[in-house]
Amino acid sequence: MASVYGSAATPVLTELNDSLGQGTHAMLSTPSQRLAEHEARLQALYRYQILDSDIDPAFDAITELAAMLCDTPIAVINFIDKDRQWFKSEIGLGTRETPLDVSICEHALGEEEILVVPDTEKDPRFVNNPLVTGEPRLRFYAGALLKNDDGHVLGTLCVLDQNPRTISEKQQKALIALAQQVMAKLELIKLIEEQKHLLEQLEQSRRRLERQASTDPLTGLLNRRAINTALSHELQLLPAMERETCILLLDLDFFKDINDTYGYTVGDDVLRNFAALCRQAFRKSDLISRWGGEEFLVLLPGASMEAAQMVVDRLRDELTKRDLNEEHQLKVTFSAGLIEIGPFVEEEALFTQLDRLMHEAKSTGRNQTIAFCMI
Repeated sequence: MASVYGSAATPVLTELNDSLGQGTHAMLSTPSQRLAEHEARLQALYRYQILDSDIDPAFDAITELAAMLCDTPIAVINFIDKDRQWFKSEIGLGTRETPLDVSICEHALGEEEILVVPDTEKDPRFVNNPLVTGEPRLRFYAGALLKNDDGHVLGTLCVLDQNPRTISEKQQKALIALAQQVMAKLELIKLIEEQKHLLEQLEQSRRRLERQASTDPLTGLLNRRAINTALSHELQLLPAMERETCILLLDLDFFKDINDTYGYTVGDDVLRNFAALCRQAFRKSDLISRWGGEEFLVLLPGASMEAAQMVVDRLRDELTKRDLNEEHQLKVTFSAGLIEIGPFVEEEALFTQLDRLMHEAKSTGRNQTIAFCMI
């Protein structure tokens, strides 16, 4: 909303009040209205994320053209922050920001399009300004407003000189046109950033949907579809990788009794806590899935039978120490089939054997693992 120089030691809202005493801003007569307009302007400015951004040759080209068209040694694209004015581009000034209380440009805020000050020493608003009385002794100012489509003035494109002078009507129109080009560039930058943000949100949504499509909603483990895909991939790699891999199918013992006795809410709690315990017991490289109901399928890539049995024993040992439902102090055991697989094993035969082993473990006493090699 403002530019580079103004009346010394004048509070921001007081200067706003002085400068808004004409045009459409005359309606802002009360302190609360002026404060609301001030905050709305700042929020509009911040949405462009232009403050403290890097030097941009596209903006530098506009300041160079402004200085050339108006034949001035100084040209600035500036934005008015809460307590400073920051320069996106400057020629002949030698700084990137100044305090707001020495801003001449802030007085342009109440103008419709442009403020021209032929001689600052003859203007009561600027006669005592440190930038007029001291270095760089600014005597001439012309600033075109940088106004967005909502009518908020973000700053100015201004030209300055150390000598009193003026610019022609044609030069004023050129300065206004260049200010509009600054705003067009700003809108383009904002649009690109908004599109970038939207693409990031879409990518996050895609990843979230992908996770949802491969995750069991109750336990957070992989679902049946995801583990099937992982197993197919592992079976394809085995002939070339020459490594051992194991697969485990386990079923919680007497789980139906838990649901019948305590209800499905307690049963769900048991399943969630069992899944959490599995995450602790198995290796990070192991893929744990809820196969269905109270059945869980675990793929242990690169694990030998001995290593897989150690992990399964660790899980079984942890289950003896934990209540999977604190309210009813429920402990659970499981029956499992464990197979070490090698190259060229077919999935259908593998699942048939796994299911047979798991049911054998249940029918011969439960709380045990029956192992088999398919190498």
